[in-house]
Amino acid sequence: MRRWRGNQWLVLATLSLGFFLTLLDLTIVNIAIPAIRQDLHASLAGIGWVINAYIIVVAALVITTGRLGDLHGKRTLFVTGVVLFTLASVASGLARNTGELIATRAVQGLGAALLSPQTMAIIMVTFPAHRRGVALGVWGGVGGLATIAGPTIGGLLVSSLGWRWIFFVNLPVGLVATVLALLVIPEVGTGRRRRLDLPGVLLVSAALVAITYGLVEGQDYGWGTVWSFVTIPLILCVGVMLLAVFLVVETRRQDGDPLLPFPLFRDRNYSLMGVANVMLSVGMVGMALPLTLYLQSELDFSAVKAGLTMAPSSLVAVVVAPFAGHLADRGGKYLLMAGFVLFAAGLTQLAIAAAPAARWYDLLPGFLVIGLGVGLAMSPMQTIATRNIQSELAGAASGVLNALRPIGSALGSAVVLAILQNRLATHADYGAALRVAMLVPIGVLVIGALLCPAISGPARAPALPQPPAGAGRPVRSRPS
Repeated sequence: MRRWRGNQWLVLATLSLGFFLTLLDLTIVNIAIPAIRQDLHASLAGIGWVINAYIIVVAALVITTGRLGDLHGKRTLFVTGVVLFTLASVASGLARNTGELIATRAVQGLGAALLSPQTMAIIMVTFPAHRRGVALGVWGGVGGLATIAGPTIGGLLVSSLGWRWIFFVNLPVGLVATVLALLVIPEVGTGRRRRLDLPGVLLVSAALVAITYGLVEGQDYGWGTVWSFVTIPLILCVGVMLLAVFLVVETRRQDGDPLLPFPLFRDRNYSLMGVANVMLSVGMVGMALPLTLYLQSELDFSAVKAGLTMAPSSLVAVVVAPFAGHLADRGGKYLLMAGFVLFAAGLTQLAIAAAPAARWYDLLPGFLVIGLGVGLAMSPMQTIATRNIQSELAGAASGVLNALRPIGSALGSAVVLAILQNRLATHADYGAALRVAMLVPIGVLVIGALLCPAISGPARAPALPQPPAGAGRPVRSRPS
């Protein structure tokens, strides 16, 4: 058993397994919504909170938990997160009413927030820079697979076993991930104790809760009044102001142990990839729910058929991502650009093909191209982001990137669903409404492609000094 500890590929497999669970639960619930509503007699608002409680908790805490990994050990937080996530999944499957399901989903979010940033951070300190692209390629491919495969796996489970099994299925996977983590992942710490930036934690958590809540709940309140004088725009403004105060506080703490080390953002690649993470999340989640609704409501596909229709994109992404990660070690910006462009092209094909009587094979080309785009984008994006980051900042770097992902997801979902609902209110058919709504993720992905030329390539090794002109051959010592 001892010989397994620290094995790079076993460590990567374990981390990818935990990461897969957290991203799968971002989308797997969507396809089970009709079954959950019917079984628990849930309101639309209640179902919204089943989805959003998870997203809000992850977004609010992931920067803090990433930094906690830097301060107190990444393996400890990873194992704690996997165990908590697994137990909360079982509790979600046993929920007897909407309130219990919302509460257990929030605990799932806490588990996901604890483990997610540790996955990338441990990869960064386990793999040397020249091999990191392959590792992040596998990790990114698993992430892309989980996000897109949610409807497929969820459809199969809901149709064959019932909605509760979208949560119960996490139990065996979580147990395997826990055992493997204890066996193969060495503790990765900083070597010295540091104090947590508590004011920073409180400010950034409150800011991210307000911003994420405003985005995910805005549509339900018509972007107007929530209660008394409290409105969605006011909540979003408060979130932005708290974020500004957080940045001011962090400016004064840079000489100590800040929650958000500013040297991260002096690296142009890291800053650009933070924006790219948001854009890719807008594209992925901005397409997932509307397309799931289109397949099940407009085309009357079963949950299984809807999931299988979307499955080719998952399969292509998971095959392509490791190869893209390997190539990203040599640069990656053109791979990333191609990924964004292909993702946008695949969405365009789906929008054009989304007719009231479309067949599954009419949509197949779009899903295949989307899978290729996601596979080419996910891996280079993470490789480029972490290329110049020091190991002691790995947790903070991973935490920020993981916080941006759910914010991008919430933003994409909010904007796309708002446009979709607006178009349907004018009595447009679903296909026509979908074509208009898809302009948002398509446009965001095109902008992401236009940012790629600003990425800097990997640093070259310094050239060996040349002998002065006229110098003879170096003298070789002879054996005595």
